[in-house]
Amino acid sequence: MKRVFLVVCILASTCALAQITGSAHDFQAAGWNPSGQICIACHTPHNANTAVPNAPLWNHEVTVATYTVYASPSLDASLGQPNGISKLCLSCHDGTVALDSFGGMTGATVLTGSAVVGTSLEDDHPISFVYDANLATTDGELEDPATVASGLGGFIADDLLFNGQMECSSCHDVHGSSFGNLLRMSNSASALCLTCHIK
Repeated sequence: MKRVFLVVCILASTCALAQITGSAHDFQAAGWNPSGQICIACHTPHNANTAVPNAPLWNHEVTVATYTVYASPSLDASLGQPNGISKLCLSCHDGTVALDSFGGMTGATVLTGSAVVGTSLEDDHPISFVYDANLATTDGELEDPATVASGLGGFIADDLLFNGQMECSSCHDVHGSSFGNLLRMSNSASALCLTCHIK
């Protein structure tokens, strides 16, 4: 049994490494990453930050920014400040925390360019909200995440939500993908959008 578990772990870690290698999050050769380790800017096997729920062995400084969140009269979800997985993404992509602020170090290399979303999320897709059958019914233009296929093998709730919430990682694969902007699937003809939205 131990051998089977070990083989599965090795294969899983090899697949994960293969995905991130060459992606926008491959920091092996970054000048601010002297160790050359591919995962270290975000993950550590020891002394991980446990302050953010479900943060997988988190090693990067977590943002403390306050955000202006998305607002629309047609939005039926209740929005608060980003949390969970999205807060981890924003820890680099809001531009307030340096890329090299990991492992207890305070860095100086801040993300620039179009990858920075800033602290105003008013014009971005809403994140960190509960997406369930109740929201789908109330909204009337959202698929039921518990019964509609995600296009990735399971239902929306299983494959695209994190603790029942819509997050940055619902649409973006942080470890890399073959689709632009690290999308989880092609958005040709709005396919990714139409997974959840009825239009």
